[in-house]
Amino acid sequence: MRFLMAICLLVSTAFIPATASANAIKGTVLEVKNAAGYTYLRLKTQRGETWAAINLSPVRIGDQVTLEKAFEMQNFESKALQKTFPKILFAELGNTTAGTNKAAMQPIASTTQAIADSPVAKAVGANARTVAEIVKQSAALKDKPVLVRGKVVKYNAGIMGKNWVHLRDGSGSEADGSNDILVTTTQSAKVSDVVTVQGVVRTNKDFGAGYVYQVLIEDAKLKP
Repeated sequence: MRFLMAICLLVSTAFIPATASANAIKGTVLEVKNAAGYTYLRLKTQRGETWAAINLSPVRIGDQVTLEKAFEMQNFESKALQKTFPKILFAELGNTTAGTNKAAMQPIASTTQAIADSPVAKAVGANARTVAEIVKQSAALKDKPVLVRGKVVKYNAGIMGKNWVHLRDGSGSEADGSNDILVTTTQSAKVSDVVTVQGVVRTNKDFGAGYVYQVLIEDAKLKP
């Protein structure tokens, strides 16, 4: 899966490490909040009520859902929701059975957008690479600085205290994924912006719950 897991949160000073849960969690949806490309659910389970965060999904109040590969985080603040969760589960959405509360159905609203590829001139300077070069040469470039110029085709803000940018420059292929590179940064951007990115290449980055990126650029600085 090439999209990021719904860890759309800032770590508070009272951060407590996650604890893994190997069992599926079943519950009834009591409340739904869609924000910054993610779906937050308040669930009634056999163990009581709990909040959970999943990728943006068409879940509605009253639905019966199963959460898989769930893990728990404590004392997290969601910048998008302006809410601190004493406890929240991050998970993949499994089976869903529609509820009967049609009046409570809520539409999905996402700030995430995507646009088509378009050619962008290669960056100039030391360590300059195209998107395709970074993806295809990731093993050799691991933990090394790179400079790449491209167009922002997807943007999510406030995930684990960073903003997440998908960058394309017209190089590479959709078939093998070499046309798109994920960039994490503390700076802001907008979809369709053309930016020059300077950061460090990381490989096989595991964000938990089965979400692994083979290559990305971390701690990046952006400039027009």
